[in-house]
Amino acid sequence: MEILIINGPNLNLLGKREPEIYGSQSFEDYFGQLKSAFPEVTLSYYQSNIEGELVDKIHEVGFEYDAILLNAGAYTHTSVAISDAIAGVTTPVMEIHISNIYKREEFRHKSIISKECIGMISGLGLKGYELGIRYFLEN
Repeated sequence: MEILIINGPNLNLLGKREPEIYGSQSFEDYFGQLKSAFPEVTLSYYQSNIEGELVDKIHEVGFEYDAILLNAGAYTHTSVAISDAIAGVTTPVMEIHISNIYKREEFRHKSIISKECIGMISGLGLKGYELGIRYFLEN
């Protein structure tokens, strides 16, 4: 099984940015733990702060990989382009959020991409990525 994790804007700052919301671990360190925990899965990781690059990556793997875990960051609430990219590919996409978007500012309560994703994991910290992988392994 091949799964790509895509993180959007500002998630390159995990471990440094607002640790009270996002925790103190870098995603690179956590990704190493995921790879060790799931040796039966070929895990890849991509991060960009640029909307078009996220769209390009979804297009690039969206007909080949078995699953995508997507944390679109702030683009979750604004990007029709990312929503359209998800709709245009055959690879299933799970929406991931480290924080509970419904306990945050009102504008974060609406996800433009949710309707194109098979599900959403929100508010469980970095553990949400692990749960997303487990979902795809079991279904």
